[in-house]
Amino acid sequence: MNDQNDKREEQEEVGLYEKLASRTADLLEEGKKTFDEALKKAKEELSSAGDFSREQADKLGEYVRRDLKENADKAKDAVIKAVEPQRVAVGVQSAFTRILTSAAETLTELAEKSEKALEFKTGEITSPGTLTCKECDAEMHMTKTTRIPPCPKCHKTVFRKSY
Repeated sequence: MNDQNDKREEQEEVGLYEKLASRTADLLEEGKKTFDEALKKAKEELSSAGDFSREQADKLGEYVRRDLKENADKAKDAVIKAVEPQRVAVGVQSAFTRILTSAAETLTELAEKSEKALEFKTGEITSPGTLTCKECDAEMHMTKTTRIPPCPKCHKTVFRKSY
């Protein structure tokens, strides 16, 4: 019976994570909010609707924030790789460099603020991707949103995620 309750609770939390992430994305697509504003509004809406408690909203919000950081790093790298400064005229290159530097600084700030939340631990919920054990480098391939188990190789509980 305890295993069934644990699975039910896990499925419920996974569903709430997906609902929070989806509502945050909807608010961002409206284009009127920053990520932090959208996440805060989504947590407030879903919490006041009774979907979950404020504590659950805060906990799951950190998971959503952590996963966004991974995607922001990939976007930053793609922008940097896409630009070939040799092809850009000097004046335009200078302006473009300032824009990219500003964007890179903004993304770096986000990365620094999120660094603490980047560690994935056993018992947390995460979206699909690959978790690498920080102790033995063993990989776990998550195919769906799920609760993180201990490392199958060394049984440690701290991971780094890649997609």
